[in-house]
Amino acid sequence: LVQVFNLFRYMNYRNIGVYFLIFLFVTIILAFQNITQKPVLLLSKTEIKLENTAIWEKLSSEEKPFKELEHINQLKFFKISYKSDDVVVNGLLIEPKQNGVYPVVIFNLGGNRDFTPLNLETLINYTSRIAAEGFVIIGSNNRDKDEFGGKDLNDVLNLFDVLNEIPKANSNCVGMFGWSRGGMMTYLRLANSDRIKTAVVGNGPSNMLEIANARLVLETKVLVECIPNYYENKEAELKKRSSVFWPEKLCKSSSLLILSGLKDNRQNPEQAKVFTKKLDSLNYNYVLKEVETDHFFSDQKPLLQTTLVNWFNEHLKPCE
Repeated sequence: LVQVFNLFRYMNYRNIGVYFLIFLFVTIILAFQNITQKPVLLLSKTEIKLENTAIWEKLSSEEKPFKELEHINQLKFFKISYKSDDVVVNGLLIEPKQNGVYPVVIFNLGGNRDFTPLNLETLINYTSRIAAEGFVIIGSNNRDKDEFGGKDLNDVLNLFDVLNEIPKANSNCVGMFGWSRGGMMTYLRLANSDRIKTAVVGNGPSNMLEIANARLVLETKVLVECIPNYYENKEAELKKRSSVFWPEKLCKSSSLLILSGLKDNRQNPEQAKVFTKKLDSLNYNYVLKEVETDHFFSDQKPLLQTTLVNWFNEHLKPCE
């Protein structure tokens, strides 16, 4: 624009119409660029040195990771913040140390509000072995006003644009992994995005109406407090969060692994069986893996890690 104004200083007034048209053209081009330019969403990315954290003593002995955690030496860990709608959301990121561009797994946490927030220990336990296979892992905490599957759904959908700002992340090759409430969120995201190549749901509810009626404490202490106008719209709001009522909405180009602990006392394992019957009627590409264990797969951690690594290697890496 400065150059255009300089032209006016030396122009011949007989050509003022020409110069005005040039000025108008440049102004329109600059305005169009401002409109079409994608906003920067990633606000901060700060490396975390594990040896300087409170959890290091849980991961190591004599200043070295335990043998079963030696793979974390191949990884870098970061805390991030990014803009989602009109709020700032905090999260965590794992990258392989080696240079390259890697497929991405978005991790959806369980819990709600301040109950079991996403922290470094959780992310390492659930996803570090996947990352060591050559994946970027990213996950976020709930926004301050957690709606348990309402506006907070945008916080993960917006991660797709955040990935464009992370050089090691292949934003065209994205999978998803959710546990418990995070599994419910994964179903919601599969219904709202066609960018998820494959997903894993661990003990995730597919019928929140059933759970609300069976777990009064969860309803009164979580659902009522999180979901706006809960009692006025209970059935409609819970059905919105229950994939058993809309299996046809799941992205048809995605694949899905459902992990179900048959001794789960938090999430009725029968829900997985009912839901997969609906998927059968749609010829959906899924696998149901039932395991004799609890909600957290507490006594089946090696099996869980092997299953996750094998699934993402087989179903996500081919899209690189």
